[in-house]
Amino acid sequence: MKKYTVLAILLTCLNTGLFAQNEEAAIKQTVNNLFIGMKSGDSTIARSAFANDCIMQTIVSKNGTASARTENLNQFIKFIGSVAKDKLDERIVFTKILIDGPLAVVWTDYKFYLNNTFSHCGVNSFQLVKGAKGWRIVYLIDTRRKDECEE
Repeated sequence: MKKYTVLAILLTCLNTGLFAQNEEAAIKQTVNNLFIGMKSGDSTIARSAFANDCIMQTIVSKNGTASARTENLNQFIKFIGSVAKDKLDERIVFTKILIDGPLAVVWTDYKFYLNNTFSHCGVNSFQLVKGAKGWRIVYLIDTRRKDECEE
């Protein structure tokens, strides 16, 4: 009886591990679709990463005081579709992914290049929800800076 219990526990752990890896891969693909769309100038690919009611914000600093500025998702997607291929290149590194059922949090460091010239760096923080169409970004906030960026 103990052999079967141990075997059941091992199979459960393996299945849970595989499930987590599959979910993590799907989450990464959703986030990557945003940056693939940006780099290729394909607004359809970029748009596929977002939920319809996504909130986008960026941290801005005026006179040493930080605040969050809300961006318009539809204007951002329209902008992506209006730029030439390889003009926008945001290179990310997945630093942390946390998953709890249909909720995921993704933290990525990034470096942004405009026309192949380094522009700025920072961090993206994504909140994703898994719905009928899979993982979609429902909230995105980022920081932007020109200093303390390793080139």
